[in-house]
Amino acid sequence: MDETEQIISELRSLSTEEKRRVLPQFFKTGPGEYGEGDKFLGVTVPLTRSVARAHRQADSAVLDRLLGSPWHEARLCALLIMVAQAAKADELRRKELYDFYLAHTGSINNWDLVDLSAPAIVGGHLADKPRDALYSLAESTCLWENRIAVVSTIAFIRNGELDDTYRLASALMGHKHDLMHKACGWMLREAGKRDPARLVAYVEKNSAAMPRTMLRYAIERLAPDERRRLMALKPKKDRQNH
Repeated sequence: MDETEQIISELRSLSTEEKRRVLPQFFKTGPGEYGEGDKFLGVTVPLTRSVARAHRQADSAVLDRLLGSPWHEARLCALLIMVAQAAKADELRRKELYDFYLAHTGSINNWDLVDLSAPAIVGGHLADKPRDALYSLAESTCLWENRIAVVSTIAFIRNGELDDTYRLASALMGHKHDLMHKACGWMLREAGKRDPARLVAYVEKNSAAMPRTMLRYAIERLAPDERRRLMALKPKKDRQNH
């Protein structure tokens, strides 16, 4: 049994019938839903992490096969291994992981896969580099590449760099999918923890164009009175349409 098969076997041994039933519903795998057709072994994230830790030295061939798996948890395990490797990697290896990641975005096809990997692998690599790639991802027709673009900026926010978060939130403000409204609002909220005044000013300027979900996520850590004031800036037509 090669390492790829061993990892999937270990994941399968940790699955439960309840999770096999619940996870496809939670990650919207039905016809026309954003995770349509995805398959789940039925393993929790903490248990998937435990398998990833045991195989954190897996090479690129194993990672490639895992990312090609129809099983969601196998792809997640590959990404968690990559995150662990990136944390210990030198500059050359971080670049290799970054390039490998962007070459496999077709396999990073649900919000948990993006959110648990993009900040460390993409954001971490670009922390001291030009960020043009993020704007290319934001222009993609792929929802998950759009999400990678904005969620990666949490790595910059942690360093006190907020500009890319605001630029990408503005670029993606008109996105049709609620998952992007949530992602942009989440990143704006994180940016607002660093500079509340900048967040408030941004919302005041853009409230008419911001989807309601994005606005609600962005301001949820502000004081209740301030949240009510900012929500009241939304035009009545917008409130009715969301």
